[in-house]
Amino acid sequence: MSKGYKLPARISYEYDIREGTRLEYAHGVWGGVNPHGEVELNFYTESDKLPTSSERLISPDGSVGHEMVSMEEDNKTVQRSIHSRIIMNYNTARAMYEWLDEKLATLESEWEAAGTPMFDGPDSGGLEQ
Repeated sequence: MSKGYKLPARISYEYDIREGTRLEYAHGVWGGVNPHGEVELNFYTESDKLPTSSERLISPDGSVGHEMVSMEEDNKTVQRSIHSRIIMNYNTARAMYEWLDEKLATLESEWEAAGTPMFDGPDSGGLEQ
């Protein structure tokens, strides 16, 4: 640092949310380290796969019966829809890890103090590589 340069006493950050920014829910994340040594995260939501078609029977009196969907009994397909892709370098990933660890510790201590369960189901979340 050259002589005569004075460091500021503080730095202020202003947040600007871009037009078109959407709030997304994530059931999980899939990703890993890409060939450039960056962390890649692909956030997704899950839902049952919609059938390609369905049909209803029409009775002789003209009434419409219940909807029928052809399904394979022994195979269930769940669709994962990727809605957000994030790529970050090591330093950003490390900072995010520490930030998330701090937030989870706060949440866990609040749950413990309130006596409420920590998880809402048997699956602890979708983290995959």
